[in-house]
Amino acid sequence: MPAQSDGGPLRGGAPRTAWLSSESDPRTVSARSVAADLIREGRVTHLVWNPSSGEIIQLVPATRAARLLGDVGCEGRVCIQIMVVGHARDPFTNTLMTGLDAIMRWLDAWGVTRRWPAGPPLPSPQSYHSGRDRRSWARGGHFGGSQIPGVDRPDPGGIDIRRVTGPDTPVTAIPKPRPVPTEESAPGRARHLIRPPDPVRMPDPEPPRLTPVRPAEPAHH
Repeated sequence: MPAQSDGGPLRGGAPRTAWLSSESDPRTVSARSVAADLIREGRVTHLVWNPSSGEIIQLVPATRAARLLGDVGCEGRVCIQIMVVGHARDPFTNTLMTGLDAIMRWLDAWGVTRRWPAGPPLPSPQSYHSGRDRRSWARGGHFGGSQIPGVDRPDPGGIDIRRVTGPDTPVTAIPKPRPVPTEESAPGRARHLIRPPDPVRMPDPEPPRLTPVRPAEPAHH
């Protein structure tokens, strides 16, 4: 069910994926129905997925930008927009998520790293006030619509990111340890300010312990 028009060429950068929600009931609304609405409104995404039935509809090839996110959706070697049939107030990770494995293998093939640089998306309506910083976005990986710069959306709500990208997904970025300054890497410091470690004084050896010897008893004749 390809769309007649897309968002144009991609501009390069780290591959990324945006997870969005249609604000419709996956038990009664099909992915095909949501896809038809997006085409009619000119707001197509790459995929529409119903996590209850497993139905997946592709509207735009991964090598082209989709249209729902606007200009920011052109950033990245791929910027795959996935519309999940569901509600932000009821995260899709509460469903069976039928078909997720196939989607994740497809995203892996396009080089989308299984990480969430902005952390787990906030639940709705708190997600309207999410941080949408460009530094996290530029790193690539997985994002909720509520975490994308310039996009005023609450979706996909407070999803369990480890149910999406796996149990080993880090919840937050692991900070790198700070390097220990050395004499060569301490600009502006006098050489004598970096003291060598004090010599370790070994304790004096203890005298050997003597075991008392009992005198031999006299022999009886």
